[in-house]
Amino acid sequence: MGFAVHCSWLAALLCLHFFGGQVCCDCTEENMEIEGGHYTLTKQLQKGSLLIYHCPEGYYPYPVVTRLCQHNGSWRMAPKRFTPQRCRVVECPDPTVMEYGEVSPPQEKYFVNNETTYECYSGYTMRGSARRVCLPNGKWSGSTPICGRETGHNCADPGIPPGASRAGNIFGVDETVKYSCNSNLFLVGSSERVCLENGQWSNKEPACYYKYTYDTSLEVSQAFGSSIKESLTTLESLNDTQSGKMIRISKNGTLNIYIAVDISESIEEEDVEKAKKAIITLIKKISSFTVNPNYEIAFFSSGFHEVVNILDFFNEKPVERNTIIDMVENFKVDEKNTGTDLNLVFEKSLEQMAVIKQRVGTEQFKEHRHVIILFTDGAYNMGGSPEPTVARIKNMVYMNQTGEEEAKSREAYLDIYVFATGKDIFDEDLQPLVTGLGEKHYFRMKDITELQETFDQIIDEEEVKGLCGLHKEYEIVGSPQKVARNKYPWWASIIIQTDGRSKSCIGSLVNPYFVLTAAHCFTFGNVPEDVRVEIDDGQGRVKKVKYFILHPKYNIKGKAKEGVPEFYDYDVALIQLEEYVQISSSVRPICIPCTQETSDALQLVGVSTCKQQEELLLKKELERVSFLTKSGSSVDEKDAHAKLGGLRDNCIKYALEAPNITATDPKVAVTDNFLCTGGLTPFRDHVACKGDSGGAVFMNYEHRTIQVALVSWGTKDLCRSGGGKVESDKTSRDFHINLFRVVDFLKGILGNDEQEEYSTLEFLKD
Repeated sequence: MGFAVHCSWLAALLCLHFFGGQVCCDCTEENMEIEGGHYTLTKQLQKGSLLIYHCPEGYYPYPVVTRLCQHNGSWRMAPKRFTPQRCRVVECPDPTVMEYGEVSPPQEKYFVNNETTYECYSGYTMRGSARRVCLPNGKWSGSTPICGRETGHNCADPGIPPGASRAGNIFGVDETVKYSCNSNLFLVGSSERVCLENGQWSNKEPACYYKYTYDTSLEVSQAFGSSIKESLTTLESLNDTQSGKMIRISKNGTLNIYIAVDISESIEEEDVEKAKKAIITLIKKISSFTVNPNYEIAFFSSGFHEVVNILDFFNEKPVERNTIIDMVENFKVDEKNTGTDLNLVFEKSLEQMAVIKQRVGTEQFKEHRHVIILFTDGAYNMGGSPEPTVARIKNMVYMNQTGEEEAKSREAYLDIYVFATGKDIFDEDLQPLVTGLGEKHYFRMKDITELQETFDQIIDEEEVKGLCGLHKEYEIVGSPQKVARNKYPWWASIIIQTDGRSKSCIGSLVNPYFVLTAAHCFTFGNVPEDVRVEIDDGQGRVKKVKYFILHPKYNIKGKAKEGVPEFYDYDVALIQLEEYVQISSSVRPICIPCTQETSDALQLVGVSTCKQQEELLLKKELERVSFLTKSGSSVDEKDAHAKLGGLRDNCIKYALEAPNITATDPKVAVTDNFLCTGGLTPFRDHVACKGDSGGAVFMNYEHRTIQVALVSWGTKDLCRSGGGKVESDKTSRDFHINLFRVVDFLKGILGNDEQEEYSTLEFLKD
């Protein structure tokens, strides 16, 4: 804990008479202990050191969270004799504020793990959670219980969150309800909600927090993630007391993101490193969407340390993403960070916005979205309040609109988020700074470590349904099935019954109604009733098949007379399901070639072509690809390398060593429609097993999965026990149908605009 250096009586006297000079005392650890917890020191017992109290989960430090060692050797927030420091049990806000119902059990206070149940009076209907548990973060589980009834009002009763009071009981259009918090709680979120014409309430339901209440990483990812989207479409809420909007990134617009991290003495140095990792994670996650933002990234204390200058993105050669990440990683913290000028961050953002506006012109600036993301505890001691500067930023982005309606039309173009990450947060200074439509923009994090996990979870949002190929790359804890479903959300298992025997293949979900697989999985005489598709979307694991269609040019006996008894050219098929698959964060389509969806995933700007996609994905003579294998209940990923260009002929020649092939020219068996993998050089590839047939051969590009081929056939069966990660030998080769060569077949079904049964993919013209 560090050794307490005690002052002599002479030094103590000098401290008193020469405060502010060179002579000062260290603080002592006397009476600093905390019952039930421990404390840490940022600078041992020297002046400026911050003593931080820590308690186990479900407890919080009382009466203070931190103490500061001052120049005179005393602690600011000195310990008091009659209120010793201890860890108190976390308390949740009073839930008995519910109207027209009863809360059981009735208690004066509710602590961690206390459970409550709710019941409405006769004539009222329950909405929300009928059972709630007090959680370690000081919040109740579930959603606010509301006892309502049909009143003829335009909006439903919005309820009263725990610990709050509400003014307003008329719920007609344009009527307002106002919230305030009871006792020693404070309000997080908007204090007012307005009943809108669509029957929804404006803004999100506010909440009452204690000083120790914090938001979990899942809560933050859901709220923050719903704002970082490419769509401007209004998202109708499923809860009639809430409203939400998807913002903010237009395909035709520009997104400017300003990120600032507090590195003053109130934030520990190791926290800065964690913040850097979180920023890098955020940048990587944003890059998986169909937009390339411009970034301003800085660290601040009393000064402003610019790491990435947003104006560099407006040069002829903009900054690349990897360069941004390198610049953040290489930033070093100056150990002499004293004071905090929070206003400086907003002044710099305002200055950069003004330069951007001057460069691009007023009309183009109108299409610029601005997102300011701030990491701080809010404790500023220089530079004055940032509120006037924030008002000037709003004025610039809102284009000096003076009318209320005109200003509201521009609100979608500015979002200010605050992530409060310190140990003793100044909420009253930070909350007035946030801005944005409807969603929550102010977050209290227990620990800055959780930020990286929070940003990892952004792509888990189920609202991002239109984005093919999104998947989770970070480590997931759970059953093998859950891991596979999250990492390969497009994966499907196909079982076909033929003459009492079962055959297994793998397929890939390409839209909510269709699964792509190999034609050879089916045999003559198979009917839809013989086929079972397994893909667990929460609506049932087994999916019935409406029909399946094989490529019209597929003919297994097509070259029997030329020495190829089984010919697999055009080995591709589509299965249409009777009911659509419920798309979510763990079940979503893979991206396939020559579609606009894939161009978006590849971040191809402007009008793109099929050839551009192929040249980007299959441009080198050796391209790393992956495919899946199923062994028991687990699904594993196999690695291989497609041999292209000058390497292809040497790869396909081994087709002649396949059993029963008597042809002398390998191109008879392996047409230009195949990719070739396998062998030992220059890398030892994995080999495909029989059960891998029809599975996607894919590549990952910025958190998006693109299918370039599907597993068709191979020269050797090296898999003695079904599937699994089996390695190739010197002469084994696998051949996969190149999807770029069968686009017409895919487009004829998946892009068929003449039918209204299912939504189509947008295929490129060339």
